[in-house]
Amino acid sequence: MFKYTFILAALFILVSCDVRNKKVVEKNEPLKQQIEIKDPTTVQLIDSIYNFGKVTEGEIVQYNYRFKNTGTKPLIVTNVSASCGCTVPEKPEQPIKPGETGFIKVKFNSEHRAGNAHKTVTVSSNAEPAFPELLLTGEVTEKK
Repeated sequence: MFKYTFILAALFILVSCDVRNKKVVEKNEPLKQQIEIKDPTTVQLIDSIYNFGKVTEGEIVQYNYRFKNTGTKPLIVTNVSASCGCTVPEKPEQPIKPGETGFIKVKFNSEHRAGNAHKTVTVSSNAEPAFPELLLTGEVTEKK
């Protein structure tokens, strides 16, 4: 009997610890968003459109969109999302200091995507005005 009580108590403690940890993370999330809104900066896109030309179906296209923090506060990219699951963007993990250049890496998988490609990447950040959309275009030819 003691053995079952001990196991049950141990499981209860493990579950309780996990729940408290999640609540702390959830409480800090709005604070992070307030900091970003409170400290806006400006951004200049160096590359906003990339035309990869023609590729054969199945090829992976990669490109790094460049941007510069032209403001006086660190630029924090909070989220990047693509218009299609075939396009995977990666945001910079560290804030971009004023005057520095940052990159948003994008990979496009052309498998089963024959035809004209027109993909957009949306960037969320503390830039004011908002970060413009990034565009990836080109033509995917069928495999033979």
